[in-house]
Amino acid sequence: MKAALVLNEKPATPEPAEAGWRSDPDVALMQRVRRGDAAAYRDLFAKHNEAIVNFAFRFVGNRHRAEELTQDAFLQIFRARSRYEPKARFTTYLYRVVTNLCLNELRRFEYHGKTEALEGRPNEEGEATREFADDTLPEAEDLLAGVETGARIQQVLDKLPASQKSALLLSRVEGLSYQEVAECLETTESAVKSLIFRATQTLREQLADLLT
Repeated sequence: MKAALVLNEKPATPEPAEAGWRSDPDVALMQRVRRGDAAAYRDLFAKHNEAIVNFAFRFVGNRHRAEELTQDAFLQIFRARSRYEPKARFTTYLYRVVTNLCLNELRRFEYHGKTEALEGRPNEEGEATREFADDTLPEAEDLLAGVETGARIQQVLDKLPASQKSALLLSRVEGLSYQEVAECLETTESAVKSLIFRATQTLREQLADLLT
């Protein structure tokens, strides 16, 4: 399960560069994809599809469009397979692609405001399924009070500048290190820290009643 959105400034624990991607089994799979291995591509899709859909859903707020953006991301990666050069973990590469697609999506005027609640779509029993956070983590400031809290978080996230929103989601929800977020957003680690700090401050101010 994904980590919760936590309102503190602690960075994700970075991995040594060597352990970060040279030993990443997904990099090995992607190298097989580059050589035309369709089975390896299916393995990567099956492994990461759900997580990427959830990330895109948190980003754009629409389940159907999140699924389409995820398919677009994997299709883009497949089409560019011959140019793939491993320089980071595969997930860093994947999140960079899908983040760019989500940012482009948010720029579409006709899409503005067409969002769903973060608690997710109903399951087969008609009950809403929350996909925003993992409430098993013992974080003092987890914002996990259920559907109402999820909707409040959605509203505040939607008001954040896109750069702050993407940095916050990549770091606090997806668990990427500052370096990996910087690679995804094509910026510096110091810029990422600043974006996350400003986003966190806004969340603290707007959700102060939930943190007391």
